[in-house]
Amino acid sequence: MLEIRTAREDDLRAVAALAAEARDDSPEGAQLGAQDTDRLLEHLSVLLAAGGHVLVADLDGRVAGVVLGRVVGAYLFARRPSLYLDMLFVAPRARRHGVGHALLRAAADLAAEHDCDDIYSAPVPGNRGVQRFLARLGFAPAAGHRFASVAALQRRLASDAAARDAVRPGRRTARGGIEDLIARRRRVRSVTESGPIDMRQVGGGAPAGRRPARAG
Repeated sequence: MLEIRTAREDDLRAVAALAAEARDDSPEGAQLGAQDTDRLLEHLSVLLAAGGHVLVADLDGRVAGVVLGRVVGAYLFARRPSLYLDMLFVAPRARRHGVGHALLRAAADLAAEHDCDDIYSAPVPGNRGVQRFLARLGFAPAAGHRFASVAALQRRLASDAAARDAVRPGRRTARGGIEDLIARRRRVRSVTESGPIDMRQVGGGAPAGRRPARAG
C-alpha cells in the first residue's frame, strides 16, 4: 500500500538515508561531498525549521521516496511564489510502482495550496533517470547553475584585482596608443573614399614619392 504524507520526526533518519542514496546514485554525486547521516539530519532539521516541507512515500510501511521542498515567495524577478524542490528521489527497490508520480502529485497540491505559479526542481547532478522522469512530466530547462567555493572565488577576485593594479600605471598610454592606431586606420581608409590626402598627417612624414622641401 502506498501513502504520501508529511514526514514525522521518526522518519527523518530514513529520509537522510535516502538523501545519501540519491547522492550515491549519481555518477557526479561525489561532488556533493561525503556527508554522514548526522550532518544530513541537521540539514533536514534546518529545512523544517525554516518552513520547508518534507513529503515521504510510505510503501508497505517503509519510507521509499521523498520530496524536499521550499515555497519561495515573490521577489524581484517573480511576481508570484514558486515551489522549489531541493530533492525528488525514489529508492531503486520502489521504482515502477507509481511512487514518483504520487510524490509529484502531492508536491503539485502543496504548490496550489500556497498559490504558487511554478514548480522548480533541482535533480542531483548527473542523475539522468530523474531528469528524464521530470522531462516526461513536462519539466523544461529553466536555467543552468554554476558554483564556486567561497575561498576559490575570493582568491580569484583578489588575483584579478592585483593584475589590474599592476597594469594601471600604463593603462592610459596603452589606451592612447590603441586610439591613435584606430584613428590612423580611419584616415588611411578615407583615401579611397575622398581622394588623396596629405600622408604626413597619417605617418608623420612626407607623402610617398615626394621629398621634403629643403630649407632656404
